[in-house]
Amino acid sequence: MNILLLEDEYPAAERLQRLLGQAAPEAQVLAVRDTVAGALDWLAAHPAPDLIVSDIQLADGLSLEVWEQAVVPSPVIFTTAFDAYAIRAFQANSIAYLLKPVKLAELQAALAKLRQWGELRVRSEELRVDSGDAAELTLNSSLLTLHSIERLLDARRPYKTRFLVRQGEQLLPLPVAEAAWFLSRHETVTLVAADGRRFVLDYTLEQLEGLLDPTQFFRLNRQVIAQLPAVRRLHPHFNGKLLVELHPAAPEEVLVSREKAPALKAWLEG
Repeated sequence: MNILLLEDEYPAAERLQRLLGQAAPEAQVLAVRDTVAGALDWLAAHPAPDLIVSDIQLADGLSLEVWEQAVVPSPVIFTTAFDAYAIRAFQANSIAYLLKPVKLAELQAALAKLRQWGELRVRSEELRVDSGDAAELTLNSSLLTLHSIERLLDARRPYKTRFLVRQGEQLLPLPVAEAAWFLSRHETVTLVAADGRRFVLDYTLEQLEGLLDPTQFFRLNRQVIAQLPAVRRLHPHFNGKLLVELHPAAPEEVLVSREKAPALKAWLEG
């Protein structure tokens, strides 16, 4: 099985490659690309891979733009925390929509679904000789069922409601609602509460993306995830970027890329 991996976070890409090696030892990652442009260039120069594993957010925009700009027949597993893009994902040959951090069992289930899809395709081709378009209808109906089940499972997925944080020698349960924003710096993630208190967490931002409700939390950039009430104002910045004013105030400027700015605005509008 030949795989193209689309992921703009180096640690996440490495982790996914390790998980793929465990879930499908026969799998070979042909290339890793971190931008929409890079993915389109690679696909134009190579035969379609057996599978694409893709994050939704890439360095220069949404990976969904790949399927909007080119005909890509390969099935795809999306790995992200953004439920809002699930419908568009299923229009891009998606067989799974896994929330980060991706678990081995979930990836194995997605690959099992891929094998089922392959078997359906083979049966479709065999039946088409005798029954024309009926086989294609059977295949599409089966895929629609798989997609519907996946969406129902995602909708029921629980999000984290509290963190166990350390305060001096004590451990305190802190409701997620009290978190204003999370900052990753020097491989350490700090939770900044709405009242200004700070707590070091044993999570990466990638893990937090999969644990937090995406309707309430947004990944502003590589360093910051913010909860909705913490975003006070947006200021236009150089080259189409946005400067985000947070409360409590961040120690340095929090910038959102031009490519991510529309998604941030849409999230704020609800």
